[in-house]
Amino acid sequence: MSIIFSKGCEYGLQAVLYISTLEEGRRILIKEVAEKLQIPVHFLAKILQQLSQKGILKSYKGSKGGFVLGRPPKEIRLIDIVNALDGMSIFTECILGFPGCSTEHPCPVHDKWGKIRTEAYEMLADETIADVKEKSISKIASLGMDS
Repeated sequence: MSIIFSKGCEYGLQAVLYISTLEEGRRILIKEVAEKLQIPVHFLAKILQQLSQKGILKSYKGSKGGFVLGRPPKEIRLIDIVNALDGMSIFTECILGFPGCSTEHPCPVHDKWGKIRTEAYEMLADETIADVKEKSISKIASLGMDS
């Protein structure tokens, strides 16, 4: 489990990475993605629907339906997926949940978290699906091998 992202966001990142490894234009069913990534189908369906609404994925209905990337992998930044699923509050709100936490009125971890938050945001904004796709293939391939 991630320290800063919801389980849904983690699954969304994994699903988009997995879909990016498929032959370009190949439509994949939710069931296939769920089985490969070991994600509950109904939970994944909601996640992929959100990603489709934001243009990160495209969905097609019918007998030849499924999901494909909504844009080329080099145009999908990791931050786009995080924003679509979790929003940007992790980068704008107090990590301890204190209202009014700011530089002028910092919480006990404000300064330390601020540095980490900035680095995390910059990494997610800089990295595209194309950048991390190749490194993800072996991780995805190993899923389900020990079950």
